[in-house]
Formats: sequence, C-alpha cells, structure tokens
Amino acid sequence: MNAPLHQLARPVLTDRFGRRVDYVRLSVTDRCDLRCSYCMPKGFHGFEEPEHWLTFDEIERLVAAFARLGVGRIRLTGGEPLLRRNLPDLAARLKALPGLHDLSLSTNATQLAKHAKALHQAGVDRLNISLDTLDGACNAHITGRDTFDAVMRGIYAAKEEGFAPIKLNMVAMKGVNDHEIERMAEFAMEHDFILRLIEAMPMGETGRNAQYLDLGPVRERLVERFGLVPEVHELGGGPARYWMTPDGGGRIGFITPISQHFCATCNRVRLAVDGTLYMCLGQEEKFEFRPLLRDGATDAELENAIRLAIELKPERHEFRETPGKIVRFMSQTGG
Repeated sequence: MNAPLHQLARPVLTDRFGRRVDYVRLSVTDRCDLRCSYCMPKGFHGFEEPEHWLTFDEIERLVAAFARLGVGRIRLTGGEPLLRRNLPDLAARLKALPGLHDLSLSTNATQLAKHAKALHQAGVDRLNISLDTLDGACNAHITGRDTFDAVMRGIYAAKEEGFAPIKLNMVAMKGVNDHEIERMAEFAMEHDFILRLIEAMPMGETGRNAQYLDLGPVRERLVERFGLVPEVHELGGGPARYWMTPDGGGRIGFITPISQHFCATCNRVRLAVDGTLYMCLGQEEKFEFRPLLRDGATDAELENAIRLAIELKPERHEFRETPGKIVRFMSQTGG
C-alpha cells in the first residue's frame, strides 16, 4: 500500500534558527462582526480595501507554492473568516492541493450554524471556536454584541455535523471571566470539546488594555481539580501545551505567549488578507506577496520568495520587553 502523500519525503522549509515551518495561518478577511475587547476596538473602520484582498485564485496559487515547500497545515482565519463569501469553495480548492494534509478553521461561530455542513463537506478537518464565557451578559461585554445564542447554535451544529476535534478558545482575563474557567472546563469535557486557555497578548491598544492573567497558577489549580497529566501526543501542530484527565476523556490546552513563550518551537507564519506574510505576532518582519502575484511571478519565483521571507523570521517576540511595540490589531495580522 502506498504511503499517504504527506508521509513521503518532501521538501523542508527551515528558518535561520533551524525551525521547520510547516504551518500557515491564512486570513481571508480582516472584517469581523464582533468587537472583542482584547482584539479590535469599537468604532474601528480601518479595514483593508477589497481590491487589495487576495482572490481565491491568488490564494490557491500561493498556498500551492507553500505546499510544494513542505507546508502541510493551513488554518483559515480572519477577522471572522465566515464573513468571506463562498468560503467553502476556497476550502475545497485548498483541500485538494497535493501535500496539504490538515485544513482547519478558526471562527467566532456567529455564522457557523448555517455554514457547518458546507465546510465539513468541503474538507475542513477541525474547528477552533472562540468562546470566552458561558454567561450571555459577559459575552456581550467582551464581544460588544449579544450573540451568545447564535454562537451556541453554531457550536452545537458543528458537533452534530461531526467535526472533531472542536477546540474552544478562551482568552482568560483577570476580573472578567477567570471565575468561569472551571465551569468552561466542565462544559468542554461534557461535550467532548477541548478547552484551550489563552493569555491575552499586547497586540495593539486593545490587547495591551486586556486584563492579563498568568496561566501558570491556573494550570496548577486545574491539575489539582481534575487530576490532569501531561498529554504526550500532538494535537494540531499549534502552540498549546495539553494536559488530560487520567482516563483521557478530557483535555485542556494552555497557550502562554507571555508567561512561558514557545518561540523556540514556532512552526508557523501568518498570511494577511492583502497578501502580507507576517513572520511573528510580536515583531514587524513581513513580506508582501500581492505585488508578485499580480505582476506575473512564475511558480519558481514564488517559491524563492517564500524561502527569502522565511529567512526574515525572528528568533522570538518581545511582548514582555516591549509590550507597546506592535500597534496593529490581531485581526489585521490574521488570527
């Protein structure tokens, strides 16, 4: 029997610090229907012009070039990716590219109920869903809109459709939702979801104003409460460190860019909707692919540009040392 394509010998895209880059987070829009307090300020209108968005053809061509260089994981992000029209069509096109073996989506789930079936049929493997609270009033406070019921409908629709795993991303904030962490863990375990707790990052003014919570003590509390033990298997190729219940029935991930950064193992870059490739959330190094795509670059030229871009990837972020350095918002970078 032939081995799956992603297991065959393939090129390896490596940065100057010896880290393999095999994961691209692909933003399909910088628009969002929410204004989460740690992400995008209320009243913000500085969105990218639609004519600057990469078209589906341009996205497919650029992702194909990444895949030929060994990138096997693509995550569709935003903004809110489900605001981009015909997204399942793009997902199906990317899923069919040789070399890609993992296609996932990050969403706030407000639109998920009506798109879950089409996304699953298109080949999206996994979902990460933003859910910071199980309290409707708290949700409205964090997101700026009363969307809790729509979000929950989307989550349950995804579960019914058969997405697995479904990860719930909770940005844990002191004095805002930290009192709900145990409740969120119990909810996730009840429904076979994976809870991922995330430290707020100082991205733009909103991120710096978020009520940062060190997840170290939180992890210790949850380890004792649920008897958690370290998870030894990789769960998606991202930055989370996972712990599981002794019976393996529940898992909690911790994403700690501030208290315990994971830069030494960073395997990802982020492609914004306008074709700008950002090498790090906490640094300014970037490479613009839109001009190349629209000026008729050959496949070989695109691949060479990707290699040059990866050489710009910095060793680490400086969120602790210079928290005011990054003025762009998370939604502008791409999830």
